[in-house]
Amino acid sequence: MPKKRKGVSYAKYGYIFSIPFVLIFLIFSLYPIIYTVMVSFSDLRGFGTELNFLEKPFDNFISVLNNQTFTKALANTALIWMLNFIPQMLVALVLAAWFTNKRTKIKGQGIFKILFYMPNIITAASIAILFGALFGQDGPVDYLLKSIGAVPKDVPLRLLSNGWVSRGIVAFIQFWTWYGYTMLILISGINGLNPETFESADIDGASPRQTFFHVVLPNLRTVMIYTLVTSLIGGLQMFDVPRVFQNGQPDGATMTASLFIYNQAFGTAHIMNMAAAASLLMFILIAVLSVGIFFILRDRDAIRERKQEKARLKEWKKAGGEAR
Repeated sequence: MPKKRKGVSYAKYGYIFSIPFVLIFLIFSLYPIIYTVMVSFSDLRGFGTELNFLEKPFDNFISVLNNQTFTKALANTALIWMLNFIPQMLVALVLAAWFTNKRTKIKGQGIFKILFYMPNIITAASIAILFGALFGQDGPVDYLLKSIGAVPKDVPLRLLSNGWVSRGIVAFIQFWTWYGYTMLILISGINGLNPETFESADIDGASPRQTFFHVVLPNLRTVMIYTLVTSLIGGLQMFDVPRVFQNGQPDGATMTASLFIYNQAFGTAHIMNMAAAASLLMFILIAVLSVGIFFILRDRDAIRERKQEKARLKEWKKAGGEAR
């Protein structure tokens, strides 16, 4: 009787190779998250001080919500995100429709895509410094406006001292940085659609506009949800551009929630408990908004079909389908 050959199991090697990732995740991700939650319920202030839990555990959260700087920072974050996301999505959709239109057959698409995506490669801090120099006093924009007579030459132009101008510039930087990335995501989603859908639309005599609005957009639901959620998360965590551009100025006009948290933790006071509480509140807000987006934009027709299928299966079982 031939000997049974012992098989080789490679599963253990997978576990071995995953150990570095698990260790890095535990040390640099999971532990800081757990420690932040603990700090948010404590009176910790400054580095090296003892962590003591509060008798009233939600005092830090109440203090953060009653802090006018935090509420203003949260409002600024939402406003800047909307000023950035709406034009970003519109421009990305137009460009995606342009590049995926089979009838126009645009030449040199690769070069255009690289040019549109290139701002995303440049670090946001560099772009913030660039725009700060462009719109600063006696900068190129100041000189241009005075040279064309839009502003008297003897009047000092301080564009960045205006809160709305500063917010608009931050929103434009975010838009300019990310619209190319969003465009590529939408192009990938459109190219992943079933070609037979477009062929059927052509046979039915649909125009490019009708094809885009009645065929492409309804089938891009999942991609649109992904883009909206990731943009929302990134927008609520906006930090580098406002920090480098004006550090929240003028008069807190570009102060965002992440910048508020940073200033609380690493400012002069080192109020760690307030920073941790604000971080946890932002996490809860992001989670609630993300779940809300998924719920509102869910495919109701697919859900209805699944319910009908379950009802039919239930009726079939009651009629003795299992016995047969």
